Amino acid sequence: MDTPLNASASNAGAIFSNNIFDIPRFQREYSWGNDEVNEFWSDLRSSLDAESYFLGLIILTTPKENEDSGRKRVVDGQQRIITLSLLANAIFHEAIRSDRKALADRIRASFLRSIDYQTDEEIRRVKLTDKADDNTFKIILETGNRPPDIDDDSSVSAKICASYDLLSRHLREDLRIDPFKRLGKWTDFLTNRLYFAVFLHPTAEAAYQVYEVVNTRGRDLTTADLLKNYILSQAGGDEVARYDQWQLIAKQFSTEGANNFVQYIRHVVTVRSGYILPKDLYGFLANRRQMGDRTPPRPNEIMSHLERNLPLYMQMIDPTSAGPADFDALGVFSALNSLNVLTVRPILLACADVPDAQAGREWILKLVVRRIVVGNLGTGNVERRLGEAAKAIHDSRSWTVMIDLLRDLNPTRDEFVSQIKKRSLNKNVLTFLRRSIIQKTITPDPSGFLHFIWTKSAEFDDMGEDEGSYWASTIGNTIISKVEKRPRFVLDWATFRNTMLNEAAAGEWTETLEQLVKWDVPAVERVGSELANEAGRIWYDA
Repeated sequence: MDTPLNASASNAGAIFSNNIFDIPRFQREYSWGNDEVNEFWSDLRSSLDAESYFLGLIILTTPKENEDSGRKRVVDGQQRIITLSLLANAIFHEAIRSDRKALADRIRASFLRSIDYQTDEEIRRVKLTDKADDNTFKIILETGNRPPDIDDDSSVSAKICASYDLLSRHLREDLRIDPFKRLGKWTDFLTNRLYFAVFLHPTAEAAYQVYEVVNTRGRDLTTADLLKNYILSQAGGDEVARYDQWQLIAKQFSTEGANNFVQYIRHVVTVRSGYILPKDLYGFLANRRQMGDRTPPRPNEIMSHLERNLPLYMQMIDPTSAGPADFDALGVFSALNSLNVLTVRPILLACADVPDAQAGREWILKLVVRRIVVGNLGTGNVERRLGEAAKAIHDSRSWTVMIDLLRDLNPTRDEFVSQIKKRSLNKNVLTFLRRSIIQKTITPDPSGFLHFIWTKSAEFDDMGEDEGSYWASTIGNTIISKVEKRPRFVLDWATFRNTMLNEAAAGEWTETLEQLVKWDVPAVERVGSELANEAGRIWYDA
């Protein structure tokens, strides 16, 4: 650090009147809703007669170009700074309406505007970097009203307007009994008895480290927030362009959620750096956590990789979206989505840059299906090995290296067939396997609906409840149908055979099923054995 960290406590009037606050783009956007604003108002109103009230910590830095201007960059605390400014503005406009000009001037000078003594220009105490949001804030301060053209209720501008409207309503209600006295009390409280703790440092990196410590000790700051703030804080003079780049990528995951965006970042980083636990991702990228001899990619490299891989990754999430993948690759993506398997996406990203990529994609799909049937794909150790295989593919520029690396995870054909005959599997897996069998492909179309033939019913008396429960979720007890819902009257084998077989999907084994007089354990075993052998051919021999 260039100088010792300057930590101090001061009242809000002194902090605001001696500073101008810039809210940088790497800060989280203003996000307070009614609950937070109501709590903010309630806490302040109930403390009006107290000797002091502590509003919390704000972290500031002073860029070198602003050392003599009084400008401070807000590293943490923008939600409270903006909300307090909105409240001060509501008090200012109520003071004007109540003809308390001196009090209004005091609020304006302390909290809302500064004067450039050389040019006589008025400068707002708080400035947002985003132009649209800053213009909204400016209009509210100038007019005391929200702009009339805010259409998107989820936008930051709309949230700022909603907060201001709510604070204004609360204040008008509070002033109803004695506006003159209450305005004086509020102004005195905000100026002299409302306190912040302030951490100030001239270098952004040192101030950001304080911010990081505070916000990773129980505060509700997500990994996405931490990554965004770190990457944007390292952008130097390209902060605006970097922010726009980040937002453009992040909004692709807006319907999927922040966790999906973080997962995408982790998968992209895994391709070049190897497997990283979710809890270690931020620490590794921000150089806060050592991962052996691995060197984290620099922020500009991270952004480049995220931008480059995004179209292909979005097709992995939704194979119907546009992007660089061809028809065969989309078939693999769709198959893996049917199985709800995400852990191999780093391998799919790595395979995109190597020769004969589709062969690599199909190899890993086969491994996934075999592993699901015979073993367990969801362990941390398996995911780690898949991540390391992705890095090996990237480094060697050949997908075939994963054959040796993952060989012991790959069951034999006999193990696969043996397990699929008798093992209970979840409905998604059974649906996928049955589709692959009747369509004779490892990338079946997601058409048709899976039905269990035996269900718990007194009419299904050829198989007892204990036997039925054991065989119910095995492949032999299933059929793919064109209809989604099973008719209510289909309660035994005779009605099932006469009704449901007529609605079977193309390629279904109806001839085999029609030959069966009753649906008992030998029937399920026979059908299951034949289906298992066909699955073995498709997933090993084809």
